[in-house]
Amino acid sequence: MQPKNSTARLAGFLYLLLIAAGFFYLKYVPSKLINWDDPAATVSNIASHETLFRLGILVGLIGYTLFLILPLVLYRLLSPVNKTHAVLMVAFAAISVPLSFANMLHNFDVLTLIGSDPYLKVFEPGKLQAMVMLHLESYSSGNMVASIFWGLWLFPFGYLVFKSGFLPKVIGILLMMGCFGYLINFAGHLLFPHTYSKTGAGFYITLPGSLGELAICLWLLIAGIKQKLTISQP
Repeated sequence: MQPKNSTARLAGFLYLLLIAAGFFYLKYVPSKLINWDDPAATVSNIASHETLFRLGILVGLIGYTLFLILPLVLYRLLSPVNKTHAVLMVAFAAISVPLSFANMLHNFDVLTLIGSDPYLKVFEPGKLQAMVMLHLESYSSGNMVASIFWGLWLFPFGYLVFKSGFLPKVIGILLMMGCFGYLINFAGHLLFPHTYSKTGAGFYITLPGSLGELAICLWLLIAGIKQKLTISQP
């Protein structure tokens, strides 16, 4: 079965939306609102820019939904290459979605805590600030757990790209490297919580995967696929 450029470009478009959404709610919003060393400033920032915080939640939920749809489109494109790996690709991505949706509840709890409901008056400001930081930390930890599957799906995906014959092999290699980058990054944060993030190693460890994901996104969106398909049996 010959995959179509329309499917490839749809996958590229969805991937681009996912990358943009991920940057916004995982990087941009936290960088503007959260100061891990100053709970009072963090609460003040979120209260003063509540719309931005809420927009981050909305974009995050959209991003998680895209991460459920994108692998299905990629399955349609890549399942002729190797159906077993295509199923694994979808399964690993799909597992992360309910985890991510449930994890977003911590941000809703933050909105509750900075609200003006009368029952919150029993809490002193310092305690409210500590509770906000606790939920933000729990949300961050939940993302780290979900990142296991954000990494695992890249290995079968990269393998399919590498073996496809209609996508660049080097991108497939970068994607497979990205799988191990996510897993190593998770282990580093878990085992060395107070020192790992200060080393800056996470950026370099996850760089190949980031480059691979950006490359496959742009390749699918702009170049599409070659017309020759090489099928590898599972």
